[in-house]
Amino acid sequence: MSDDGAAQFAVLRHTDVGFAVTDSAGRLLWVNAALAALLGIPEDGAEGRSLPALMPGVPDCPKAGMAALLAPSARPQGHRWLEVSCTQLEDSENLLYRAIDVTAWRSRELEATQQAQALHRAQMLGRMGNWEWYLPDDRVVWSDALLDLVGHTPGTELDYAAYLSLIHEDDRPEFQRVVERSLRTGGQFTYTHRISRADCGSELVFECFGEVVKDEAGRPVRMLGTAHDVTQSHRLHSELLRLSEEDPLTGLPNRRALTRELERQLAAGSSGALLLLDLDNFKDVNDLRGHAVGDRVMRTLAAKLTGQLGPGQLLGRLGGDEFAVVLPDVDTAQAAALAEKLASGISALPVVTGAAATRMTASTGVAPFGDGAGWEDVLANADLALYASKAAGRNRVTVYEPGHYADTVKRVSVLDRLRFALDNDGFALHAMPMVHLRTGRILGYELLLRLEDGDGPAPGPAEFLPEAERSGLVLDIDRWVLDKALDTLVKHPDSDLRFNVNVSGRTLEDADFAKFVLDRLIAAGVTPGRLGLEITETAAMTNLDAVRDLAEQLRATGCRITLDDFGAGFGSFVHLKHLPITGLKIDGEFVRGIDRGTSDAVLVSGILEIARGLGLSTVAEWVERPSQVDALARLGVRVGQGFHLGQPTPLKDMLRHRREHQVPTDAAHGLPSRRAGR
Repeated sequence: MSDDGAAQFAVLRHTDVGFAVTDSAGRLLWVNAALAALLGIPEDGAEGRSLPALMPGVPDCPKAGMAALLAPSARPQGHRWLEVSCTQLEDSENLLYRAIDVTAWRSRELEATQQAQALHRAQMLGRMGNWEWYLPDDRVVWSDALLDLVGHTPGTELDYAAYLSLIHEDDRPEFQRVVERSLRTGGQFTYTHRISRADCGSELVFECFGEVVKDEAGRPVRMLGTAHDVTQSHRLHSELLRLSEEDPLTGLPNRRALTRELERQLAAGSSGALLLLDLDNFKDVNDLRGHAVGDRVMRTLAAKLTGQLGPGQLLGRLGGDEFAVVLPDVDTAQAAALAEKLASGISALPVVTGAAATRMTASTGVAPFGDGAGWEDVLANADLALYASKAAGRNRVTVYEPGHYADTVKRVSVLDRLRFALDNDGFALHAMPMVHLRTGRILGYELLLRLEDGDGPAPGPAEFLPEAERSGLVLDIDRWVLDKALDTLVKHPDSDLRFNVNVSGRTLEDADFAKFVLDRLIAAGVTPGRLGLEITETAAMTNLDAVRDLAEQLRATGCRITLDDFGAGFGSFVHLKHLPITGLKIDGEFVRGIDRGTSDAVLVSGILEIARGLGLSTVAEWVERPSQVDALARLGVRVGQGFHLGQPTPLKDMLRHRREHQVPTDAAHGLPSRRAGR
């Protein structure tokens, strides 16, 4: 062997590439150390072994080629991937085999393939894909998942222009602006657009993110991006947005949508008017006929009002029984005329339940708006005008004027004073005696609320109680009065000391009030007969079920329940047999002329006859002259109250007077008793 041959042979023996020479039948003639190690055989003594047996799948020579083969699994290092080639030697039938261990490369390739498949599965499951745009040659590479999303088969060639044609025409300009801006600035980008599938035309919504890759000179060379199919979440978001701006009962725009439209009109410099319509006493429909009927009326009313509006005029429901209308491009007179038309439409709508039918009315506030106004101010002005309509007797249209604001300031001031009085002992109770007309004996006291907060002239009950009732503050006030009354009865256990406490109509609607009274009576240990509640006839007829429930619970314990101002409406006669009350207070209008030969005597006699038949006590109000006492006594009235019999006196003064005189046999407070008057 020449020196060159010896050197080549040495290289073959020591290289890490496996070599072997076989005869034409595949029997080994020679093998180097690298291949012997791969095959797991000794280098010496390998001659005569069959290479196909050692490496199954060896290429069929003399056809040259390559094959991926597995070495025997018994090898300590496990299965190996080999790249094998075979060449026939010149001037010989012998074969030269070359084997390279590519296990590491194959593992990396398999791992990359698995990662690509996992990414594809993840993109398919997540309904997203990615793309890469090579700018110099305008070539876009799309992931198979993204191609599938847009309705193309994997491997489809799709350039930027073709993709652009699938984007919704309304979204296309913004999409192009975003891409161009990103190419110009090199910054990241995000956008959302609608796109049509190429295969069926159905519309999807894509949320896209991307960035630009630049070369060393700062020129953009590639753009990378992802597209996520957010169609379902977009639809859900749109539905939630619709629901957030739509009244679920009527389908009309709700407060949020209305105020946004008003804000939009003002931002555009439009002028017009806002109407607020509030149904009068709609609660009666729900209470008397049920909420199902009330809901049906609301839907019918919404459809009727919508039909009376013109283009661009937006009707919405603010909540409860209150509606609003945004009227652009109208003046105040036109807005007021439309308000009257809508009110007439409401009053013409019958509420039918079986054979019975009633009609509704609405109070309306009109507030004009123009350039420079804020939507909150417009809404507040309309609300002030609406409040003025309610205060003026309901069922009318009122256009806002600055005086309404002054009235509201006064009302808010009163409410502030009432809240402060509740928290800082600014209320006081005055006691007005109820007197036996023949003996002058005081049988009890009606407790009257006074505001004595020391903050200037105090409004009277006729001024502050309606405001307290409208605001709901009266609920706390009534409980405060009851607490004070019971505390006083506890401190003065005289069984002849009895109080009547007035209860407002709003408190009657409080389902917890009866429990509150009973719990306080039990905790105080006061005999229930020493406490009476007075409920006006009007409040009782408005809250009939609530009065019945309250009276049944309290009368069962021994409390007295009196119907105040009885006869003012005469509508209560039919309900008397269903109300478990203990007494009536004859309205002062029937007592005012009782001594002057008017028809009042006939009416009072009728009330007395009804009371006797039902076993109810009676008290006559507004007794201001001795002659009234005589006239009432002749008719059979036993008890009265009024300035002639005793004026309201601070509770503490009345109690001091009782302590000083011990036995309250005559009219208190130093006023003429019944006997002294005669």
